[in-house]
Amino acid sequence: EEDDVAGFLGVHIERRPDGTIHLTQKGLIARIIKALNIGDQPTKRTPAEHGCLGKDKFGDPPDSTFSYPSVIGMFGYLHGHTRPDITFAVSQCSRYTHSPRRSHENALIRIGCYLKGTKNRGLIFRPSTLVDDFLIDCYVDAGFAGMWGHEDPQDPSCVKSRTGYVICIMNCPVIWSSKLQTDIATSTMEAEYNAFSMAMRALLPLQTLAKAIVKGLGAAELGCVKVKTVAHEDNTGCIKLTKMDPGRMTPRSKHYGVKYHWFRGKLQPNKVKVDYIESKDQRADFLIKSLRTVAFQYNPLLTCGW
Repeated sequence: EEDDVAGFLGVHIERRPDGTIHLTQKGLIARIIKALNIGDQPTKRTPAEHGCLGKDKFGDPPDSTFSYPSVIGMFGYLHGHTRPDITFAVSQCSRYTHSPRRSHENALIRIGCYLKGTKNRGLIFRPSTLVDDFLIDCYVDAGFAGMWGHEDPQDPSCVKSRTGYVICIMNCPVIWSSKLQTDIATSTMEAEYNAFSMAMRALLPLQTLAKAIVKGLGAAELGCVKVKTVAHEDNTGCIKLTKMDPGRMTPRSKHYGVKYHWFRGKLQPNKVKVDYIESKDQRADFLIKSLRTVAFQYNPLLTCGW
């Protein structure tokens, strides 16, 4: 049934009397559980084991009781629309779509078992009630060399860092991402700086679109709405670099700044403010690593609303 947006996207949209908007995909989760054949397996409290999922080159071959690429595709659609909480786990598994091992299949099954216990969950939007400002917030984080110790030490990917970011409009998450960085960062500050650059590539077009919408509605001319954009970062070294004039670098950052300082020239013209945020309140934290149960449950509360 595709007679409305919810039917077309496969996302159930429910507006509740308290002003919240609930987005769920129960049908897709049911299909995933059926595809994995895990109806009798116990639920899990987190979508991934603590640590990172490596290539497992010498591990057991796959059982192939389900189509790995097909399940990855369903997970991809699910996490991209209503379930940011499984984004990191899905990103890890997606790396091995063309050569999965049994351990990778088990990782997919674990995500499915987690979804079994949270099948009625999704995204809960609680829009900000501010009337004078159109708020765009970007939360950026990076996991420095997170694959080290979980991957073959001779494989260059073992020292790659991971970028995670969440972009919210009026306190509602609209874009989130978790992916390995293409370059190998040589310090935590460099990994955070790379992540900030990647997030800005998503943030700036969204800001342009938001300004166009505000202008199209005539709110900007009336002076009643201002688009305010804030990027939240928990690494003080990265913040220091972003606030320096374009082209300037610290002595320890020149070697990688040449490639990434481009976005700094966009901050002031686009009035993007960069603020420090405590790591415990960093909404992107669950996108760069598999958190233990207590920490993981706190993070979806910040982003997903539950």
